[in-house]
Order: sequence, then structure tokens, then C-alpha cells
Amino acid sequence: MNVFELTRALVDIESITENEECMGNALFAHVLELAAKYGGHAERLSVVPQRFNVLAWWGDPRVTLSTHMDTVPPFFPSREDDEYIWGRGACDTKGIIASMIFAARELLEEGHRNVALLFVVGEERNSAGAFAAAQNARGSKFLINGEPTENKLAIGCKGALRYELVANGRLAHSAYPELGDSAIEKLLDALEKVRRVPLPVDKMLGPSTLNIGTIAGGRAPNVIPDQARAEIFIRLVDDGDQTRTAIKQAAGNRVEAREVLAIPAVRLGSLPDFETTVVSYTTDIPAFGDTWGKPYLIGPGSIHVAHTAEERIPKKQILEAVQIYKRMVKELNT
Repeated sequence: MNVFELTRALVDIESITENEECMGNALFAHVLELAAKYGGHAERLSVVPQRFNVLAWWGDPRVTLSTHMDTVPPFFPSREDDEYIWGRGACDTKGIIASMIFAARELLEEGHRNVALLFVVGEERNSAGAFAAAQNARGSKFLINGEPTENKLAIGCKGALRYELVANGRLAHSAYPELGDSAIEKLLDALEKVRRVPLPVDKMLGPSTLNIGTIAGGRAPNVIPDQARAEIFIRLVDDGDQTRTAIKQAAGNRVEAREVLAIPAVRLGSLPDFETTVVSYTTDIPAFGDTWGKPYLIGPGSIHVAHTAEERIPKKQILEAVQIYKRMVKELNT
């Protein structure tokens, strides 16, 4: 199986967040084979029942190649043409996983050791796998995290602040609205204020951005709604403290603002002779902390097609990534 065949095989395994078990088993089989052939070790690291991270290592690992195995919905299978491999997770991050596995294989064939592979669950929702891995570090000095950066070394990435806004009201017949209390109207009022919150701007990372991702509520068109909720997602350019305070004030007393996720923006390491970039998305890196070593962020594919119906990854960049990961492991092992 070559790197393109492996990428397609991984894409064809549905691994939407919280349903990563089959993907984890497949990855464990691949790394276990490498561990057996080249004198390494492989483990499933439990996160919650039916969800686990996959770790393999050789020697005394100084550098860990890591990315996530979960994807966003909806699932759709792989296809390929002369230039791209298509499908859910092609660039986010099944092609990256394949590149890392082949980089490790080639390093081992060339006699290099002191490297690890770590594939985690849950990045697309709450970084559950990375938080769990942070509690079970193995002494690695450097973490190379894989996300789509078009094979440029990211020197900074935004953080994330996610809230669920919950409004409660009182049911009534819609012909007599004065007898009820509309939860949806409360929620709409709060969302309008939230949209007007001034958000921080950073010289390197640019502006914070806010997305109202989901809205739900009500019982029927002719019923005053007693419940409503919305989810908002803010891309942070700082630690989020200022924005957190502003969102709670905007929500006020009529709507409960439940903080679901808070990940600060991060500045990352660079290396000589690498083209660099800055990305607006959030990664597992803050969840790892420094427990797996100094972090770097790089991977094939474009984030602009991730999470879309056009998700794809250039074959050329997959091959380039294999060599980039090898080069980084060698340089960081010196």
C-alpha cells in the first residue's frame, strides 16, 4: 500500500467525532505492524469507553508526530484524480496521518529512531484526546502537530471560545402571548447584543471572529416557546479573558451563557529555511500544553476546503509532507 492508497483507505473509514473506534483500530493495526518490524511499541490509550488515542514509539522518542483521527460530518467516501484525493478528512487529517506514517516508516528503514506517532480523538469538538494525552506524556521534547497549512510552518494560530446560550420561558397559546414568556425572543435579543460585541485584534493573528453556529428552540408555530438555545464560536487572538467578560455582559440575566470550550491563541516555533504562515483555526496544541514538548504546526492540504463538500488534498503535497516530516525529525533529533 503506497501513501495515496493509505490516504484513501483512511478516508473511507467514517470517523466523525465520538465515532473514532474503527479508525483507531485501523491505525493501531498499521503502527503495530511498524512496531513489530522495527523493534518499537504500540498502545491504545483510553480516553473514554470506545474512544482511544493510538501511540507508537521507537527508542527514546525525542520527536512526536501527531494529529487527530476524527472528522466533521457529513461523511463521504474517497475518490481521486491525477492531482487530488477527495473525501471527508482528506486534508483534515487523513492525508496528514498517511504522510506521518510513511515518514516514520522511511526514517526507521534508514536507521533513525527516537520518534513517536500519536493519533488522538476529539479535536473537532473539544480536544478530548489531546487533553487525555497531556496526562500521559512520554518524555518527548518536540511535538510536530499536523493540520492543513499547505506545508508551511505555522508560527501562530488562533484560539477558540465556544458558548451555549440557553433561554427559558413559559408556554402559552400564541393567540394569547401575554400569558406566556417567549424564550426565542429572549435568545434573539441576546444574540443581537452578542453580535455587537467589539472583539480584539492582534497584529500577527488579525481580528477575532464570531460565528453563530446553531439555533434551536420552540415547540410549534402556534405555541409561545418555553425554551431556546444557540451555540456561538469565537476565534480568539489572545487568552480570551476580555471576550469572555464581554459575552457574559451581552447575554445579560435573561439568557444563560454556558462556556463549553476555551483555548487561547498560541505563538509557535519556527525553523530555518521553512516558509511560514499564520492560521486562523484552532488546534490540539494548547490542550497538549508543553507535556509532549515544544510544538510545531505543519501539514499538507488547504484549510479552505476542509469541512466542505469539496474537501481534497493535493497528491504532490502528501509526498512533500513525508519528506518535510522526515527532515524535521532529523533536525530536531540532533
